[in-house]
Amino acid sequence: MRAHVGDRIVLAAEHVDEPTRDGEVLEVRGADGGPPFLVRWADGRTGLIYPGPGSVLHVGAPGDEKAAPPEPAPAPTSPEDRSQTLHLREWQVRVSLLESGDDTSATVVLVADPPDRLSAKGSSHRSSDDLASRRIGDEIAVARALRHLADQLVGEAERDIEERTGEEAHVRVT
Repeated sequence: MRAHVGDRIVLAAEHVDEPTRDGEVLEVRGADGGPPFLVRWADGRTGLIYPGPGSVLHVGAPGDEKAAPPEPAPAPTSPEDRSQTLHLREWQVRVSLLESGDDTSATVVLVADPPDRLSAKGSSHRSSDDLASRRIGDEIAVARALRHLADQLVGEAERDIEERTGEEAHVRVT
């Protein structure tokens, strides 16, 4: 990861129930823009970090993403035009599993920009008649948590559509 003074950095929480953190890069102490970075977090504290998995770097000063949106581009008219309007974003989902006896619980957290935190939980219980298999319990608990997270994302999309259009929205997921 490379950064410049003024860039924003977003970090996933170290533990699932903690908030996502974001801040401004104050100093770049590594060679060629590499870590470590001195960061002033949104809560006003500063710290030296070596970003790892779950870190997202946003080029630009804090607040740039809240500036007035750019003028919309004209609608693409051909496949060639459409390829010019693509934008790449990366979201990550963190999964934590806890097994206790015959019960498995999963918590999933969406790490995205803006750092709005969405999380969901799922669980599974092994019947006494079933063979012990940690993997199956994990798969079921995570699948249930991801389904709940997907429902939250659809709800967010519907609220965003309603806010933009002023009309009730129902997004169909197939």
